[in-house]
Parts: sequence; structure tokens; C-alpha cells
Amino acid sequence: MKYVSPSVKETAFNCPYCGALAKQFWYCLLAQPIREDHPLPHIYTLKENENWNADQIGDPEVKKSVQEWIEKMADGLPFFEKLNESRSSRIYLNNVNISKCYNCSQLSLWLHDRLVFPEMGEAPPANPDMPKCVLRDYNEASRILNLSPRGAAALIRLAIDKLCGELANPKKPINENIKTLVANGLDSRVQKALDAVRVIGNNAVHPGQINLDDDRTTAESLFRLLNVIVEKMISEPKHIDEVYAMLPEGALNAIEKRDKKPEDS
Repeated sequence: MKYVSPSVKETAFNCPYCGALAKQFWYCLLAQPIREDHPLPHIYTLKENENWNADQIGDPEVKKSVQEWIEKMADGLPFFEKLNESRSSRIYLNNVNISKCYNCSQLSLWLHDRLVFPEMGEAPPANPDMPKCVLRDYNEASRILNLSPRGAAALIRLAIDKLCGELANPKKPINENIKTLVANGLDSRVQKALDAVRVIGNNAVHPGQINLDDDRTTAESLFRLLNVIVEKMISEPKHIDEVYAMLPEGALNAIEKRDKKPEDS
């Protein structure tokens, strides 16, 4: 699947919210001086507007907009507010922009050429079938990749440890779990990927032959390998099982009869 990293130089990229490769609408910002009688920024929260009720609004489009506004206030997310055109004290806020995703309509905040909200890592999105305990380490590693390739590599190694525990025995060390998976018929290519991440990630914590101090490229490869491992070990079997389950009962019975061992008769 094609992945386009979010960038101020693109009109379409993978959304940091929904992950879809989608068109992005760009907006510049206007600033207005805060009045002297209210000198501090106003932070919109749901609590101060708890009496608002979108159900009281008759116009369905306005009702929908107000409901979305209330939900965004509850989450502390940025949102658009219609400007009063009669005001004149407006200033363009340069080097700060907003992108809006066509697919999910969420807003992202950019400072110069850097995405500052939502917080997003440097690595490609994780495979959606990645277990949650593994996903947490993947996302944390992605967020620190630029600052510390060694730290990111170590976290990916930890993620692999947890993944092998999920697929084998969580109480055993990673090397033993890989051995168990190999004994159970693990594809040799997946085994190589597992061992590559295991060794490189371990050396990030206990320096050996591999030096990751300045080697972001090696660290980035670990993210790709982890996604490949999840694809081969979780996603592909799941997709095959889903398609197989769609077969008619008669076809399933015929397959079972065909593959039945003689001693089972």
C-alpha cells in the first residue's frame, strides 16, 4: 500500500488521524488581538457549555455542526469558528496553517513545515492487526525515532518480544519463543526478520557490532520488518480464515473428507 508522509508540500497524504491516503484542504489562519478586559487566551471546554443542547436546533445542518463543535470541545481539539466579517482588526498568522482531511474531516495544526498536532511519529503507520500491547511500543518508538534511533530500535525489539509472547508463551524469553514458532512451521523469511529485529534491537541497548547512534536508516528498517512480521503472522492467516469460512457447508465437508487420514476412517 502506498504511503505518503504528511507534509506541507503535499495536497494529499496519509492522514495522521484516520491513516487514509486522502486529499487535504489547506487553510491559512487569521489572528485577532485579545481584548484588554480579557487578556488571556480563551480555552474552549465542554464544562462551561454544559447547558448547550444540539437537539433544540431545528435546522439539521446547523444541528450537526453544533454537535460536532461540542464534541471537539470535549476532546480539546482545534475547530473552525465562523468569522464575523464586520470586524477589521484581523492579522494573518504566517507560518501556522491548518490541513483538513477529506476522508475524516479532522484538523491538523502545522508550525512552519512541522506537524505539531496531532502528535505523530516518524515511522509508517502500524499494521492495523498489530496487538495493542505491541502497538503502544511501536507508536512510542515512532515518536522518538528522530531524536533517538537507538531508543526507537530498543522499543521495537521490546515490541517483537511482546509479539512473540502473544504468539507463543509470554513467560518465555524471545529467543525460546522464536524457536517454538520455528518448530511449529514458521516461514524461514519471517524467522530471519524476527532475529534481525531481536539482534539489532538488543544491540541498541547493549552495544555490540551494530552502532545505532547516528544510524536512523537501520532503525527505520526495524519498523518495516515489524509490520511485515505482523502481516505474515497475523493478517494473512486472518484473511485466509475469513475467506475459507465463506465457503458453502457442502464444500467444507468435501474438503474435510478429502483430507481425512485413512486411520481416521
